[in-house]
Parts: sequence; C-alpha cells; structure tokens
Amino acid sequence: MVSTGADGDAGWWTWPNVVTVVRLGLLPVFFWILFTTDHRAIAAWLLGFLGATDWIDGYLARRLHQVSEIGKIIDPVADRILVIGGLLGVAAAAGVPWWFALATLVRELLVSLLTVLLAALGAARIDVLWWGKVSTFALMTSFPLFLLTTNPHHTALTTWQHVIRDACWAIGILGLALSWIVLFGYVRPALAALRVGRQGRKTL
Repeated sequence: MVSTGADGDAGWWTWPNVVTVVRLGLLPVFFWILFTTDHRAIAAWLLGFLGATDWIDGYLARRLHQVSEIGKIIDPVADRILVIGGLLGVAAAAGVPWWFALATLVRELLVSLLTVLLAALGAARIDVLWWGKVSTFALMTSFPLFLLTTNPHHTALTTWQHVIRDACWAIGILGLALSWIVLFGYVRPALAALRVGRQGRKTL
C-alpha cells in the first residue's frame, strides 16, 4: 500500500491519503441526501462526520510514518473543498443565513487564491496553523448543527432545536472569527516561505 519515496516521502499510496479521498468522495453523497431526499438529519450527521474526521488523516500520517508531500497538499485542499461545499449546501437548503455563508466563503476563497499565488511565485510550502485547524473544525461543526436545527418545510422548531441552534451560533461565530484572524496570521509565514523559495532557486 505504501511506496516510500525519496527524503522520507511516503508517496501517493498511503492510508492517510485514502482517508482524504474517501472524505472527499462522501461530499456528493451529502448533496444527494440533502437535495433529493427528506432525510435532512442524515445529511447533517454525514456532514458532521466529514468535519469530525478532519484529524484522522494527519494522525495516521504521523502514527504510521506515512507523511507524504502530496498528502501535505491534498489534506488542506480537501478541508477547503469540504468547508466550501458544506457551506454552500447548508446555505442553499436555508440552514444558515447567506451573510454568514458569504463571510465564510470569501475567507476560504482568499486562502485558496493566496495558496495559488504563493505556489506561482515559487514559495516554499507553508504548514497549516493549529488555530486554522480549530477554526475549520468549529465551522464544520456549526454547519451540520445549523442544518439539523432547520426544518425542510419551514415548520416551527422544537425546544431542543432552539437550544442547539443557540449553541450553534456561538460555535459558528467563534469559528468564523478565528478563521479571519488566522488568515492574517498567515502573512508572516507566507513572506518567509517566499524568501525561502527564492533563495532555493538562487542556489540551483
């Protein structure tokens, strides 16, 4: 299953990368359940599962000594896709206000553009900040809770749905605020990665 490359690179075929690909493959299943069936709760639990399993690929990479360069790339990319996809799905299903959706979406797009720009300029790879993982986890927790506390036919919420929705807003706002703070926190590592990348090219 594992093909170890040079410099300790485990290569493409690793268990962590399989987990990442499976998580991405379940996103279309989430959309199918949400928009073609009446099982909104199942869709919410599936989205929650996708968010909760964010740590597994990184844990397996360290535990099994299967860290790979491609894994370091597709893991954060998968996180971005799952956050954006889950966000748009929940917003389209009227589970979350569009202002919240747009504030999160703009931040995710800025991170994606920054990543592409740094790669085009030859910058070294930047490790994902721990607080970035926390913000992603908070957002991926709030989206399914928002979905779970809305009814498809706009019927009145039950008492437990009101309670969970209040907690959901606290988690969601925390995740959104952290995500924007972390975005600015990437400025210094980005500049350092750009310098390292340019120095590396000069030594070639």
